[in-house]
Amino acid sequence: MEALREKLFIVAGLGNPGVRYLNNRHNVGFNTVDVLARKLDISVRQLKFKALVGEGRIGDNRILLMKPQTYMNSSGESIRDAVEWYKIPLENLIVIYDDIDLPLGKIRVRRKGSAGTHNGMRSIVYQLISDAFPRVRVGIGRPPENMDLADFVLGDFKEDEADIIRESITRAAEAVITIINSGVDEAMARFNS
Repeated sequence: MEALREKLFIVAGLGNPGVRYLNNRHNVGFNTVDVLARKLDISVRQLKFKALVGEGRIGDNRILLMKPQTYMNSSGESIRDAVEWYKIPLENLIVIYDDIDLPLGKIRVRRKGSAGTHNGMRSIVYQLISDAFPRVRVGIGRPPENMDLADFVLGDFKEDEADIIRESITRAAEAVITIINSGVDEAMARFNS
């Protein structure tokens, strides 16, 4: 009997490179990849596919953690390069990103779906010519009235939001591990409540 072939999952967190953007609302994808990297003892330092990447394992599966360095609005170029190089099915791509349409700290796992208003996701959907890949959305809430959306997402979390977002990033990392170990349905049942 032939042994089951191990799967490769690409886990891409969205954000902007550089110290200036480190704790921005727009960088929760990067921050979630950092949590996963610590949890799984993976170094995400190699430059490949216009991204910082690191390889490791979750159970029987190989994973590639990615932090695209193209800036948010061109994230799709980096992710397309990796998907094409490894020739993985899109259901083995998991994208983590911030979402203004979810309340602060809320996590939402989806099997597929539109890019909504998120420019990084628009870039990915455009480059892959598909929206049929799992994603973990991390709620950052909506900007206050009269505040520019770009200023809001490129701003840092306030002090009273820090604990909430830290907790939700940890839960987003757990959701990714659940998707890989148990499937998207199980992750949706556990994290979308």
